[in-house]
Amino acid sequence: MTRYVSTRGPGTPQSFVNVLMQGMAPDGGLYIPDVWPTLDRGLLGRFSGLEYAEIAYQVFSLFTGGDPEPASLRKIIAETYNGRNFNHPAVAPLAQVGPNAWLLDLARGPTLSFKDYALQLIGRLFDHVLGQINKRVTICGATSGDTGSAAIAACRSCRNIDIFILHPKDRVSDVQRRQMTTVDAPNVFNIAVEGTFDDCQALVKALFADQQLRDEINLSAVNSINWARIAAQIVYYVVAATALGSPDRPISFTVPTGNFGNVFAGWSARSMGLPIDRLVIGSNRNDILTRFFETGEMKQDKVQPSLSPSMDIQISSNFERYLCELTGRDFDRVRTLMEEFSKTGKFKLPADLFEKAKQDFRAIRCSDEETLAMMKECHAETGMLIDPHTAVALHAARQAVESSPAVPMVVLSTAHPAKFPDAVEKATGVRPSMPESLARLMKKPEFLHVLPNDLKKLKSFLRANAGEK
Repeated sequence: MTRYVSTRGPGTPQSFVNVLMQGMAPDGGLYIPDVWPTLDRGLLGRFSGLEYAEIAYQVFSLFTGGDPEPASLRKIIAETYNGRNFNHPAVAPLAQVGPNAWLLDLARGPTLSFKDYALQLIGRLFDHVLGQINKRVTICGATSGDTGSAAIAACRSCRNIDIFILHPKDRVSDVQRRQMTTVDAPNVFNIAVEGTFDDCQALVKALFADQQLRDEINLSAVNSINWARIAAQIVYYVVAATALGSPDRPISFTVPTGNFGNVFAGWSARSMGLPIDRLVIGSNRNDILTRFFETGEMKQDKVQPSLSPSMDIQISSNFERYLCELTGRDFDRVRTLMEEFSKTGKFKLPADLFEKAKQDFRAIRCSDEETLAMMKECHAETGMLIDPHTAVALHAARQAVESSPAVPMVVLSTAHPAKFPDAVEKATGVRPSMPESLARLMKKPEFLHVLPNDLKKLKSFLRANAGEK
């Protein structure tokens, strides 16, 4: 049975349900499986031709240890990945964009973002577990654009959840903001923090470090610090790879990433046995990950606004999970490195670990100018409009594929172009048509609270608003 340990010390191994409810480990670390489950060739071979929901059940259940019990889990997953929630029969369809290159379309959920693929499932899991134990929780998360709206969409109707989402004031797109702030529900609280996404993320981590507060309001998380998010994201790597011939041939993936969660799901799938050749990271001007894979030094810099705001991040919180694996689960070393990063904004790997890291990932940066050029080029060649984040990844993929053209390259397309209409129109001269669900948002009133970057005031706000209505 899979159990979970913290990246900063194993402690008492936890069950999947405990990890789902806690989100973050009490010692400030992130949960990882004590042993990686296996995706062997026989299991992968049986996935060919199966629907997304069935593959999701087979993969996700490897992490749950039988709780929720299998029949309930299968029902929850079937209710998640269907035509009502995802507007394509394949759920995550592939579209060819080159001789041996594909886009994996992950903008088919209710908020038109890849975050829906995990959060629609996790919202249902929370509701199921909380209903069984007759308990209420307070979910708190930070968003650079898409996580917040996907989390709110997943939790707005949950009877036993209050959800507080922090976003950086004036640093997300209008559509991204309105997808959160136009939700009028008594259990939903949008907080615009006067600061950057990294400030929002630091505030959330500080909340989880306060054990008294965690116990007082039953604090939990749906950010990618929650392991269940990673487990659910592993599924679409498996789905895409098997659709393109896995396990009989390897597949490569390029992922636009700032917080490292999405690409870590790919690394996890490879660790489980999915034959992934290369994992390529696409970074925007906030290129902390690319700089790391070039130099071996993780060094925080100032967050700079870009055309791809969901990646305007300089603290990649999920990197800690990879760091733990890279060091051979040397928990003390991980704790020391993360404490050093927290105090100084940087740490440097020794040469041997850096060489190992470069074998796992390649990272390529993409400027705003290159982002616009890639959006224009993709539209001219294929007729497809892509959002800026997907363009960052496609730019990186086209550079990476030159060194290994025989292996299929899958680019994760993480958001609908209509969420970034100004950038798309600037690049292509075409303004993307807005789905009706987004068009309605532009006419609705907004509900949000503006707070300073102040932990004490945030705690007071949570205490005043969490709990039974």
